[in-house]
Amino acid sequence: MNKNDLIMTLLKGRTLIVLSLLVIFFSFAADSFFTAQSLLLVAKHVALYGILGIGMTYVLVTGGIDLSVGAVVGVAGMVSGYLINQGLTMFGYTIYFDVPTVVIIAVAIGVIIGAVNGIIITKFAVAPFIVTLGMMYIARGIANLISNGATFPNLVGKEALGNTGFEIFGRDIAGFPVAVIILIVIAVIAAVILRKTPFGWHILAIGGNQRAAQLSGVHVDKDKLLVYMFSGGCSAIVGIIATSQLVASHPMTGNTWEMNAIAAAVLGGTSLMGGVGTIVGTVIGAFIIGVISDGMVMCGVSEFWQMIIKGLVIVLAVIVDQYQRDLQAKMALQARNENK
Repeated sequence: MNKNDLIMTLLKGRTLIVLSLLVIFFSFAADSFFTAQSLLLVAKHVALYGILGIGMTYVLVTGGIDLSVGAVVGVAGMVSGYLINQGLTMFGYTIYFDVPTVVIIAVAIGVIIGAVNGIIITKFAVAPFIVTLGMMYIARGIANLISNGATFPNLVGKEALGNTGFEIFGRDIAGFPVAVIILIVIAVIAAVILRKTPFGWHILAIGGNQRAAQLSGVHVDKDKLLVYMFSGGCSAIVGIIATSQLVASHPMTGNTWEMNAIAAAVLGGTSLMGGVGTIVGTVIGAFIIGVISDGMVMCGVSEFWQMIIKGLVIVLAVIVDQYQRDLQAKMALQARNENK
């Protein structure tokens, strides 16, 4: 194995290497890190970042970006809180929905917001960065308008109204967080779709070369629309889980979480240039973000330094990704020259 092959092997396994080093470091740096309670807390946070990251991975694979995911988390949480605590008043009557219906409504709103993003991006040819940045502000404003900036507390519902049980998404089953179970289900489905179905191949092709994909018969606009709808749906699911964990909904829930989603995806090997990405890598990336975030809290690191470190992690991940792409191109060129 030559030097370039060794470097490429290390680069491909960088997420597991970094995760292992972080776990070792925080095990020594924070006495409480390697306890059952702390690991359970990390797992719950990882589930949130992982689900958001999976939706973001699909978007990034097409060469796009979705900056609205954190705000959609807030909207879904506020809609859930409103429906459980206030119900829906129509024509003088107030209707209270059961928890499955509340979940369906909240997820549907996330999908609709994603669809709006997708339609504007595909039909009006507006850059994804601009569209989703605008939607981020719109969605956050809607989340605040729902309660005039207030919190919906104590979302346990009432037996008489048939809307109890919302807190199940934030609980544990046999010591295993429900949020992690949801992450595993979504990750398996997303991984199979991305690697084993025509739709997955199509969105990878779109990110690799959109014009070539279009000429090959790929319905680029439709597939992009579905990708943003999926991202919106994942964001809404995270909003439901986060709200359930808190047993309360606040309009600023999910603030800046889009950065965690992007970081998880990029750390996992998804390219910001499109065409490359894996769900397994994103989940590992989410573990890295979760370990860094909770580990720094346990070490007493200032929140401001946490923001700086997370930003540096994203920049470093992009630099490493670009270096890997350049090295792959160099190795491919050398291989072609040797075969001549």
